[in-house]
Amino acid sequence: MPLLASSYRAPFYLFNGHLETVVPSLFRKITDVTYLRERLELPDGDFLDLDWLRQGSPRLMIVSHGLEGNSDRHYCKGMAKYFFQHGWDALAWNCRSCSGEMNRLPRFYHHGATEDLAFVIDHALQRGYAHVALVGISMGGSMTLKYLGENAGHLPPAVQAAVAFSVPCHLGSSASALDNPPNRFYLNRFLKKLGKKITAKAAMFPDTVSASGFEKIRSFREFDNRYTAPLHGFRDADDFYERASALPHLSSIGIPTLIVNALNDPFLPEDCYPRQLARNHPLLFLETPARGGHTGFTLSGEVANGMEKRALAFIHSGHP
Repeated sequence: MPLLASSYRAPFYLFNGHLETVVPSLFRKITDVTYLRERLELPDGDFLDLDWLRQGSPRLMIVSHGLEGNSDRHYCKGMAKYFFQHGWDALAWNCRSCSGEMNRLPRFYHHGATEDLAFVIDHALQRGYAHVALVGISMGGSMTLKYLGENAGHLPPAVQAAVAFSVPCHLGSSASALDNPPNRFYLNRFLKKLGKKITAKAAMFPDTVSASGFEKIRSFREFDNRYTAPLHGFRDADDFYERASALPHLSSIGIPTLIVNALNDPFLPEDCYPRQLARNHPLLFLETPARGGHTGFTLSGEVANGMEKRALAFIHSGHP
């Protein structure tokens, strides 16, 4: 399928990828959203917290958040609100440890943890939805795309379209990109948040998790070698990056799926733009606007952002 031209235009006052990333993250507020929370108990004894907007629609949009995000992040609330305003039910789910309450097991979540997304989708389908659309943002986009590829042969028929924004399709190169000096700000913010969780985990499971020396970690590779890999069954960071990345699964996707990755996204190196694959895939669409930053896509003078409008337009049409 040909690469898609983008109509997105960034506001003049957000004149580089860092501003387009940071300003909405810090200052965008979504009001008039009151979720109904449900706790989903998992077979392994853990739980996921699901936040719903329901109005009896036969259509459901499920949005998956980014690394150290949650259902209250502006991009999740904004997406849920926008779809709800256009007649859909919406479900914003929280990865393990992200809902405001620490999960019960030593493990938490990661980019390739598609089993949890599958539990969420299967649970939601029990309500009888005729049409389910998936939206993933950053890590949530990676998880969504990997889920679609892994389950292409037995995807629930109700799951009919998907959109993913700011996706680190190639996980290893994206992790390395955050080591670059201009991106250390983002890396340090992530590590600060993850450090608090590791401290909590170490108190809960002192025989499994240790927070000693965490302050010496200076890269995602170090963090993933020490924590992500052993806690989630990977050999090391390289094994995690290879097996958790969405990129190897994109060719198997069997429903209309749109990836929107801005060219000035500071998190995404060249390997995260699967141009050739999209050119040759009948159902995978790639849109690479020049601007947008990472999960930014602000629209001047509008409450909704470019992600919300683009996601609904694509899902309603199923094609460009």
